[in-house]
Amino acid sequence: MSDLAHPANPTRRTALKFLATAPMLPLGALASSTLLSGCATGSGPAAAGNYLSSSFSSMAAPSLANAAAMATTTVGSSLQVQLKDNSTQSYKLAYQPFFVTGDMVPDGKGGTILAGGYVDINNQPIIDRSVPGKERQIFSDGPDGTSLLGLANANVPGVKGKAVFAVVQFEYTTRDNAGADAYGNLPSPIAVLTLDQDQSTGKLSLVKYHNVDMSKAHGLWITCGASLSPWNTHLSSEEYEPDAPFAAESSQFKKFSKNVYGDENKANPYHYGHLPEVTVHPDGTGSVKKHYNMGRISHELVQVMPDNRTVLMGDDATNSGLFVFVADREKDLSSGTLYVGKLGTGFSVDPADQGAKISWIKLGHANSAEIEKMADTLKPADIMTVHKTDPSDASFTKVFYNGNPNWIKIKPGMEKAAAFLETHRYAYLMGGSMGFSKMEGTTVNIKDKVAYSALQNMVDSMVKTGKGWNAASGIAMDKALVAGGVMAHKLDGGQKDLGGNAINSEWMPVHTKALIIGEDIAADALGNKAHPDKIANPDNLKFSEKMRTLFIGEDSGSHVNNFIWAYNVDTKQLSRLMSMPAGAEATGLHVVDDLNGWTYIMSNFQHAGDWNSLHGKVQAVLDPLVRANYKDRYGAAVGYLTADPSSMKLG
Repeated sequence: MSDLAHPANPTRRTALKFLATAPMLPLGALASSTLLSGCATGSGPAAAGNYLSSSFSSMAAPSLANAAAMATTTVGSSLQVQLKDNSTQSYKLAYQPFFVTGDMVPDGKGGTILAGGYVDINNQPIIDRSVPGKERQIFSDGPDGTSLLGLANANVPGVKGKAVFAVVQFEYTTRDNAGADAYGNLPSPIAVLTLDQDQSTGKLSLVKYHNVDMSKAHGLWITCGASLSPWNTHLSSEEYEPDAPFAAESSQFKKFSKNVYGDENKANPYHYGHLPEVTVHPDGTGSVKKHYNMGRISHELVQVMPDNRTVLMGDDATNSGLFVFVADREKDLSSGTLYVGKLGTGFSVDPADQGAKISWIKLGHANSAEIEKMADTLKPADIMTVHKTDPSDASFTKVFYNGNPNWIKIKPGMEKAAAFLETHRYAYLMGGSMGFSKMEGTTVNIKDKVAYSALQNMVDSMVKTGKGWNAASGIAMDKALVAGGVMAHKLDGGQKDLGGNAINSEWMPVHTKALIIGEDIAADALGNKAHPDKIANPDNLKFSEKMRTLFIGEDSGSHVNNFIWAYNVDTKQLSRLMSMPAGAEATGLHVVDDLNGWTYIMSNFQHAGDWNSLHGKVQAVLDPLVRANYKDRYGAAVGYLTADPSSMKLG
């Protein structure tokens, strides 16, 4: 998820062509002793219900001694499964792509379509004309949020086994043909992939690629992380909401508007920064609806709790907050109540400390249709007056927005509009703890009733001397932790908001403490600025109930190669599962314990070879390799972490 909190380094995109040889199969494919990474005791497939526990071995970080491994996806880990009959199974892990963006893939109609290709509001291809003679449809190097799901009544021609579906969104593209920065200039596409699941091996093969029509949602803005709802829909995101009062000054937003509508002044900033929900249909198509009532924030990965109503939301910004939406009805996000958290004393990023209590401030109740109507009709000046310099007027309140001071005053009667269309500023005004920096992925451990939030870094507004810091947030670190970490939130019911009103949820965060953090270091021999054997800049989070494991994907400006980690919450074992190409970010993390008996870990990456000062010691060696692997750094992979053939199915 691109770091606009640090605009001097807005990159993070491109690239891939796999160096794999034999096809790799999912965790639980047909036995083949020659390909097993370890010995299995006992005989035959595990019986249903025989699963006891699992653990992952940890691979070493790649080094320049094997430069090719640093320039591609590298997997050197394994999964060990303990069964109740005291037998064990071991699986060598591997990575299997569906495609690299820029590939031509089947459209399910006998033709092909450009993977990750951009279209405008009329579903017409957007053409890069930056270099005469090299005109082409633009495709993304930033695949991100991914959901894998099944439908009982799926019916797609060409499927020989069972049809399953992956929903994949494309956050951005890094640059145009001329090399100019293109971040945020294009409407984000979302595709539904129909996959043929081989019932004897579990292998997934792409049969159909369908672009979801985004015209009724005004196009999508910077779709970042995503999650699968309990009712089997894909919950997307729109990150870094356009700053509506100053959108007219934004060249980025003008370019976006031009690419969407053909008119740089037509797009309405209040239409972006919301939560799109994609429904997959049995024929492999999809449709979208955008929810306007869940707060207009820097939406990242959200997590719906088991009550089908409570939604914990990531907010990837400087001066971000902990937001929760409680829907009025199960499996229906179209109306509900929005809350922002307020921290008590004791907030700490030291896992040894006790942490802090969380209370909740009600920001408002609304349905999506009424907020969409407000977005259609209201201008920023109708809702509040915003100054970037002190107006020397006591009727204004000083707040911080994305690290910068603002002085604001709500127009009479515009509290609801402010709550849902200027959520960051309004939440600060109402007393929310708006002091986090880049709160990204979220997930839930249902058994322990604990939710997790990734803080990609702990800088700026979290540090007493930092940009955007405010004592009222309850966060006061003495020094920055660039490597970031993961927070654990205890969940409970019976809560009241600070106005004394009951909160209709049994899954509200009531206490937060650090779970696992990274470690900043002086640059090592490879250039790493965070300890290479610890997490750095966590972003995507997913929790496996069956494996009791928190999976962590990095968006690291501190590790030369970004990694996917597995952290067992019982044993506290941290294992490195996979390494991305140097300069790439790990994205699209999604874990499915059981889909027709098979287990999958979905994973993509973005922007391989996105070089900066971190890569000074490796760039010269790796750049030609990355370019050769990944379409001159314009392509990126969509795929899944899998295993060599084996007889195991997690029972």
